[in-house]
Amino acid sequence: MDAHIRKVYVPMTETGFYILLCLQDEMHGYSIVQKVEAMTGGDIRLSPGTMYGSLSKMEKDGLIRFVREEDKRKIYVITDLGKEVLQLEMQRIERLYRNMREERRA
Repeated sequence: MDAHIRKVYVPMTETGFYILLCLQDEMHGYSIVQKVEAMTGGDIRLSPGTMYGSLSKMEKDGLIRFVREEDKRKIYVITDLGKEVLQLEMQRIERLYRNMREERRA
């Protein structure tokens, strides 16, 4: 992973995190919006501008790739680089959670 990717994506925004998390399976943008809203109980609602801007940037940076088009919808999936970035972010979140739990017990 090069320094640019690390600088831009670690730590990740919630939007970026949820996009990569969802794209472990092939999906289009609207499906991601629906899944994120369901996963977060409606707490996070991705706007179309945010979603499609993020997809475009992540594709350009090599974190996701275009798979095919279905009914005028672009289907994407996470790449190996995207998986590496997602793994780093999950480790960071797990560390934060672990530290919070330990500090509460102290």
